[in-house]
Order: sequence, then C-alpha cells, then structure tokens
Amino acid sequence: MNRAKVILFSIRCANSFRSTQFRRLSSLYSQVTLYSHLSPSFSNQSSAFPYTLQRKLFFSSKPYSIVELVLEKDWSEELESELKKSSSVLTHETVVYVLRKLDKDPQRAWDFFNWVTEKKKFSPSYAIYSVILRSLVQGKSMKQFWVTIRKMKEQGFYIDKETYLTILGIFKKGKMASEDVAFTHFYNRMLQENAMDEVVKKVVELITMSVWSSKVEKELGELKISFSDNFVLHVLKGIRGNPSKALRFFQWFGEQPGYEHSTVTYNVIARVLGRDDSIGEFWSMVEEMKSKGYEMDIDTYIKISRQFQKNKMLEDAVKLYEVMMDGPYKPSVQDCTMLLQSLSLSRNPDLELVFRVTKKYEAVGNPPCKAVYDGIHRSLTSVGWFDEADKIMELMRSAGCEPDNITYSQLVYGLCKARRLEEASKVLDDMEACGCVPDIKTWTILIQGHCLVNEVDKALICFAKMLEKNCNADADLLEVLLNGFLNQKRIDGAYKFLVEMVNRARLVPWQATYKLMINKLLGVRKLEEALNLLHLMRKQNYPPFPEPFIKYVSKYGTVEDAAEFLKALSWKKYPSQSAYVHVFESFFQEGRESEAKDLLYNCPHHIRKHPDICKLFGSATSESATENR
Repeated sequence: MNRAKVILFSIRCANSFRSTQFRRLSSLYSQVTLYSHLSPSFSNQSSAFPYTLQRKLFFSSKPYSIVELVLEKDWSEELESELKKSSSVLTHETVVYVLRKLDKDPQRAWDFFNWVTEKKKFSPSYAIYSVILRSLVQGKSMKQFWVTIRKMKEQGFYIDKETYLTILGIFKKGKMASEDVAFTHFYNRMLQENAMDEVVKKVVELITMSVWSSKVEKELGELKISFSDNFVLHVLKGIRGNPSKALRFFQWFGEQPGYEHSTVTYNVIARVLGRDDSIGEFWSMVEEMKSKGYEMDIDTYIKISRQFQKNKMLEDAVKLYEVMMDGPYKPSVQDCTMLLQSLSLSRNPDLELVFRVTKKYEAVGNPPCKAVYDGIHRSLTSVGWFDEADKIMELMRSAGCEPDNITYSQLVYGLCKARRLEEASKVLDDMEACGCVPDIKTWTILIQGHCLVNEVDKALICFAKMLEKNCNADADLLEVLLNGFLNQKRIDGAYKFLVEMVNRARLVPWQATYKLMINKLLGVRKLEEALNLLHLMRKQNYPPFPEPFIKYVSKYGTVEDAAEFLKALSWKKYPSQSAYVHVFESFFQEGRESEAKDLLYNCPHHIRKHPDICKLFGSATSESATENR
C-alpha cells in the first residue's frame, strides 16, 4: 500500500465537511436507580460469587448428570454401565437436551444416540433426528449421517426445511458436491412421498379451505385418519401458516378416543403458535404443557426464541428465557448472550429486560463471564449510560475478564451515537495505553460513527491515523466511508476516494460497492467515470454489470458511448453477441432506431451477420415500414 499518498488524500478530502452535537436523555439519579436493579454479583465487586455450591446442585438434576458423564469419559462399556445406574429417566426433552450439549462433538453425540436408540430402545422423534443429523454433518461423520437418514425414512419421519437448508449449507461450504446432490435428491423424494399421503393431503386441504366448524370436525371424523403423533406432525406442517386453525386441529385431535398428545406434538404446536398473531395462544399452550407434565425441549426453545428476536418480540423472548431457566432444560450461556445482543441492538434498549435476563442467568448458579458482561455493557453504552458502563468494565476486570476490542468497540459506538466524538477517539488511545491494540472493526465503528453524524471530515482524519498505525483498511471500511460521502451528495469525492483506494492501496471493494457507485455516477450523467469502475471491476475478476449502462446509453448516450461500453464489457476484442442484442433492443425500446443502425454499421462483421441481430433489425424495419404507411 502506498500509505503516505492515501493518508494525504484522506486529509485533503477532510477539509470540506462539518459537525453537530447530541444531548443526554436521562438524569444521573434515574440511571443509578435502575442500575441498582443489577443482581449482587454484578453490583458489588467485593461479593464472592456463590458458584461452587450452586454448580453442584445445578448438575444434580437429570439432564446435566448425563451430560457430565458423557463429556468426561470416552465411550465404553464402563460408561454405559454408569449411565444405566443413573436414576435419570430418558424423555424426549432429555435426549434433545443432551444431544444439543454434545453438538460440537459429533462422535460422542453419535455414541449417545446409538446407545439410547439401540440399547435403551428409545423411540426418537423427528426433532431428535434433526438434532443428531445437524451434529453428524458438522463433524463430517458421513457414514453415521446416511445410516441415520435411512432409519429416519424407515420410521416415516421427514426432514423439515430449516434442517435441510442448514445441512445443505454445510455441504456447499465444505465443497462436498456428491453429498450435496445425494441429500437434495433424498429431500426432494421425501417431499414427493409425503405429498402422496392422500389422507394428510385431504385433511390439510379441508382445514385450509374451510372456516373451522362442527361441519369440518364431522368431515374430519369421516376420513380414515391414523391417530398417531406422526400424522399430527405432517398435518401441522401443512397448516403451520395458519396458527389459529392449527390450534383448533390440535385441540380436536387431542379429544379423539384412544389418543393423547405427547411432548413431541406439544413442542410442534408451540413452534407453530410462537408468532405475533398468536402470542396469547402460545403462552396458554406453554401453561397447558406444564399442567400435563411436559417441558419445552431445548431445540424448540432455540427456534422460538430466535423467531421472537427476529420479529422484535423482545419481551416475549425474555419471558420465555425465564421460563426455561426455571425448568430442567436450561439455555446455554451462548443463548443468553445472543438474547442480550438482540436487546442491545434494539432502537431503544430496555434495560429492565437486560437486567431480568442477567438476574435469571445468575440465579441458577452460572458464573459471571465476559460475554454476559459485554451484553450488559453493550446495552448501557447504547442508551448513553457511560458511568454505569465504566462500572461494568471494572467488574469485568475484577472477575478476571479483561476488556478487549469487542468491549471497547461497544463504548466507541455508544459515544459516537451520543455525538461525543472526541471522547470516542480518545478511547482508542486509552486502549493502546492498556496494551489492547485497536483492530480494524474498532476503527470501522469509530469512523462509521463519525460518518453517521455527517462528520466525514473527522472520519477521514481518523482513517489517516489508522493507516499510520499500520492497520490496513478493508472492504467494509471503504463502504462506510463511501456512504459518508454519498450521504452528503459528494459523488465526485466518493468516486475519487474509491479509485484512490483501489489503485494506490490495492484494496478490493465489495461487488455491491462497485454497483452502488456505478448507479450513483450514471444518475448524475458521469458515464466516463462509471465505465472506469466497470474496468476496475473486470480487473478484480468480478462479473460484468451491464444493466444500468444499457439503460443509460440507450436513453442518453451516443453511438460512441455505446461502443465504449461494449468494449469495456470483456477482456476479449469483442463481447458476446447477446450483449449487442441487449443494447440494440434497448435502443429500439427508446425509439432510437437511427442510432441503433449507426452502431450496427460500426460493429464487426460477425455481429452484423449474426442471425439474432439480422432478425432483430429485420423486425424493426418491418415495424417501421408498417408505421409509415
């Protein structure tokens, strides 16, 4: 990288921008009051955390003792003997929980699954099969994977779409082409076989096309329905888009003589109801499950919680976390930190929800860890509670968790959000003084913070300082700075900066960055500059991006512009004939037949005589003659 020239260019760009300021929303008194809601181990540095005793009690319940045994010892007859002696009852929820805990160790997960199904004669549900399949494919345990697939098929279970896409993604990422093809073939065949179940199909159609009534119930009773969990699962899969009807079917099915819903079917209906338009029914179902002695399995919890977080149903996500933490199948530390992250990323983080999560996390005997401290710290900095955020950092250090780039980046982001830019910049100096060297992500957050409040001049100075610290820019940071320019309508400045970074700093921008800049340049009639970016894209082995050029050239450009564009499309002497066809078609659509003919005259012989081109101009000539009659 020609660092000196890039730095000088950044500083030159910085001379043309301005700044503003922001005010704090809450009084110190109200901050301290809410902060005091933190549980003792977070709010009192000197208090000893009662982890040892609680941990022993915590692991004495049934799923945890099994996990400890399986994790601590290699699989053997001795281990099987110890598992057999344990008083734990193997339920659906317990097996799912143990497999989830073992998902990073596919061999142990397989040994446990094999022992449970073969020696304990436990009948796995489709949810258990989904969990073990996801574990096996991550460990590239393909022999066991296909054995499990065959067992699943023999027992009439299906693979849900989410599991299919997860496994397919792992195959594609690992470039396992043969497994990819075989698994896709299996999945598609499975869908066809399920579709051929005429009774399921009739039930789904009847429920979907009708308003639920006694007449519908009567028609359902006349069908030859197999009253089994598997039948319920297939129907619920078909009507999951309509939670109210799914619930009515679930209730009707449970009332039929000789059938009683199991923990498997309860977990499936919970997944169906876990959405905004049926949230009341969801919580009623959770209560009903408990009254029947069933628990939500950990896989169901993870799926519903993520759905709540995705849909910004954060209060429900926190409530569900509390329910699970009060039960035997407790979410992991990772689940806790993901929830804290979702809370902190909301527009106005609700600190009461944050403290409810951390309080429940601590109450079951979990040790304080850096990820949880970071979750609290992120929310505090996001709402501008910087004094309290400092206290959390002190607590982190007291617990032996040294703040790192993640922690400091959160502080930088919060200060920039509050427009306290000088303080944000000083954080990076403080980091270095503490021996924590700012990485590219921390610099990017600082620079983005400046850009978001239209302080692009200061952002570029920060960028120059970053380069002086021998921290190389990347495509994400380039995109942040370009957006800063574009937000101030500085398209020329953005273009020059992009070219400078590519030519002098040898940076490779994202393809989307090139596309954005090309569209912006064509929007202000700067074809030459846009074509230059098309050349740069080609040099960096990106595919061509012809669409906006064709539209622009056919509407505003000259014949020479069209020729330059076609030349820029390919390394070869001439682009493909299809490129010419698209340009000619666009000229005709704009009513510029004369320019199209002039361009054709300047085209090489093999293009002028190509059948598609001749057909196109023959059609255009015929239409023109008809119009002139």
